[in-house]
Amino acid sequence: MLALLGVMSTVLAITFASAVAAHEIRPAISDVELSEEEVNITIKLTGEALVAGIDLAGLNDTNEAPEAELYDQLRALPPEELADQFRGSWDQIAPGFMLKAGDADVALELGEVSVADVDDLELPRDTTVRLSGTLPSDGSDIRFGWDSAYGPLIVRQAGGGDEAYAGFLENGALSEALPRTGAATESAGAVFWRYIFVGFDHIVPKGLDHILFVLGLFFLSMKMRPLLTQVTIFTVAHTITLAMASLGLVTVSPAIVEPLIAASIVYVAVENIFAKGITPWRPVVIFVFGLLHGLGFASVLGEFGLAPGRFIAGLIGFNVGVEVGQLAVILVAFALVVLATKAAEIKQLDDEELPVRSRDVTFRAIALAGSIVIAIIGAYWAVERVLG
Repeated sequence: MLALLGVMSTVLAITFASAVAAHEIRPAISDVELSEEEVNITIKLTGEALVAGIDLAGLNDTNEAPEAELYDQLRALPPEELADQFRGSWDQIAPGFMLKAGDADVALELGEVSVADVDDLELPRDTTVRLSGTLPSDGSDIRFGWDSAYGPLIVRQAGGGDEAYAGFLENGALSEALPRTGAATESAGAVFWRYIFVGFDHIVPKGLDHILFVLGLFFLSMKMRPLLTQVTIFTVAHTITLAMASLGLVTVSPAIVEPLIAASIVYVAVENIFAKGITPWRPVVIFVFGLLHGLGFASVLGEFGLAPGRFIAGLIGFNVGVEVGQLAVILVAFALVVLATKAAEIKQLDDEELPVRSRDVTFRAIALAGSIVIAIIGAYWAVERVLG
């Protein structure tokens, strides 16, 4: 049993601590403006990754890449120097951009490159790139995308109004066909389904802080009532702030929200160690922490640039995806704990000198070890986020 707990603790520590100081991969956002004769594209992207030549396919953060040191050096450059580096690397970067008019490839020329001035190097900064190209005279529709190594890409067509197409592309995919006159649109149903997967992906595998918090809720008790009570309160709370922040009604700096999210992880883990069930104040505390996590979700959803007419569909889909992700975490944790408790019972039955423990006692031992690991990781995370 002790060996099992040791393995669990080690796996949790290695898995979650590796992402503490991560530079998370964000999707680039491109706006495509078309006329009969030409195309103009404005892209907000992470210029350091492209200049460093990092293959972003399958990465969650740039610290996992062999070029991580070069990436950090580029992060430290003043904005204009990074812009110069991007211009100088354009010949190597350009082949990864793909623009097609019908079946024909369209060459793109690099125009203005500007880099946002960000004081804190731990915060993301955008490089804005403007591209242009001459279109063939056949009036064919346009499809745009880039190489999978450049990471996820959002493609929007200018002039689409409230129902504008905003495709989320991965793995080197191209956008839907964009007409030269008018604009591509997308149904609310299509947006809803797509953002279910976006929300799930933000929990599993990218939402390591939210996974830790949900595990903290689970480790208080395996009984259905306390677990459902906690998860329901957390869901209601983060839904409120996710909607309010996404609509621009509430704005809180990530520099405040992210350390507090880490602190919430520490709190639930520490309380698990000393409490035997839901305390009178725990529901209130979970509700407050849920509000904080909703603000964290909103910062992610805001990166996708949904059209106003499809915002509600995307918001609901994203929230459904988050809930499915949380449920998946709980189900996996439940299954693993059940397997561990059964293994412990078999081991004790084989040893005639040891009394057979109840499942509650076995779960308590597992929950104690898991909560200690979560508390340590959360505390380190909180300090790291405060100190940068």
